[in-house]
This record gives sequence, C-alpha cells and structure tokens, in this order.
Amino acid sequence: ITSANNLLAALLDNHIHQGNALGIDTRQILWKRCMDMNDRALRNIVVGLGSKAEGFVREDHFVITVASEIMAILCLANDMEDLKERLGRIIVAYNYAGEPVTAAQLNAVGAMAALLKDALKPNLIQTLEHTGAIVHGGPFANIAHGCNSVRATKTALKLADVVVTEAGFGADLGAEKFLDIKCRKAGLKPDAIVLVATVRALKYNGGVPKDQLKEENLAALEKGIVNLEKHIENMMKYG
Repeated sequence: ITSANNLLAALLDNHIHQGNALGIDTRQILWKRCMDMNDRALRNIVVGLGSKAEGFVREDHFVITVASEIMAILCLANDMEDLKERLGRIIVAYNYAGEPVTAAQLNAVGAMAALLKDALKPNLIQTLEHTGAIVHGGPFANIAHGCNSVRATKTALKLADVVVTEAGFGADLGAEKFLDIKCRKAGLKPDAIVLVATVRALKYNGGVPKDQLKEENLAALEKGIVNLEKHIENMMKYG
C-alpha cells in the first residue's frame, strides 16, 4: 500500500515535470506521500529542491500508511476489477480550471494494481489460543471507515458458522461506519453486535482521574454507565 501510494505521488510529480499536459495546479495538489511510521517532522515538507532536474518546488505532505486513501480503497474492493475502478477515481489534484485530476488520467492504475495484487489477498493467521483469524487491512476510523477488508469478512463467512469482526474506534465511530459504509457497500447483514466496555473506561467517563482508575468507585461507575447506555441506544437504531 505504501509503495502504490508513493508511486502515484511520483507519477504526479513526474507528469508536472515533463510538461504538465493536464494543467495541474501545483497549489491544489491533494495527494500525499505516506510511510508506515508516524513522523511529525514529515507532515508538512517542501519537495523539488535542488537543480532543474529535481522537479518543481512545492509544498508536500506525508501521512501514515493506514491514513492513505489506498488503504480504504483496498478494504472496500470486492475484486481486482473493483479495485482498479476505485483507484482510477482517486482525485489527486485540480487543474487551473478548477477541474479534478484523477489517477486514471495519470495512467497510474495498472502499475498501482500490480503492486497491490498480493495485498488484495486476506491473511490467515492463528491466535495464541490456536483460533483461526483473518487479518487484512486497517484504515483509520477517524478519517476512513475503520474496518478490515470486505474480502476478509466474506472469506471468513465461507469458512465458519460464526464470524466476529471488529469495527474500531468505538461504537459511535467504527461501528456506525461499519454499518453505514462497509455493510451497505458489501451487502453484509450482521446478526448481532458485541459492544465492549471496560470498568476503567466507565469510571473515567464518570469523572475519575486517570491515576485513580484502579481504585473502586461505584458512584463514578454509575455516572459513567450513562455513556455506555448511549452507545447501546445508538446501536439499537440499526434494528
């Protein structure tokens, strides 16, 4: 995913360097480079410094790989053809007329898909309790949909009678995006929702400072339960 993301970034910069036939406005480039590590110093940078051969000087940015749009696309794709269509629709920048420029217009889709052909396959692993688990994909829930891949879930449904899948970042974010986005796009219909809450979290919601969470506090727990009740109420709206 990192390689495919940065390939698109390189093709974008090279297109501008080679004459900019699409009229890309370098002040309106949306696509960011990525790496699989959080490095604050690279969030806002300047690229293209040096000689004329190094390209155009412009502001650029890095995001962590799980924040890449390609991560979200991979996790929503049903197959290779679907993946290619979604990759082609990525808006990388706007031209001087204010029109969107896509990855398809940069002829980047084929090369990106080639890099992702193995990444599209779900990974079967084993837990410490010797239970099978499929781990595949992980888009950030605060900017994407926060769920594993559609292919992983559908594969699991073919292999087991009961499948449990995680929707991260809380019921008010991950779960709602799982139901509103992933389930609708993939045609999935969950039979039950498992809502996970810890006593420590509920006490914290009840006003207990972090350094006192280990201590028993039933009054704070009672106050914090209100937060859990709201999550349950939200989930009940889905039927």
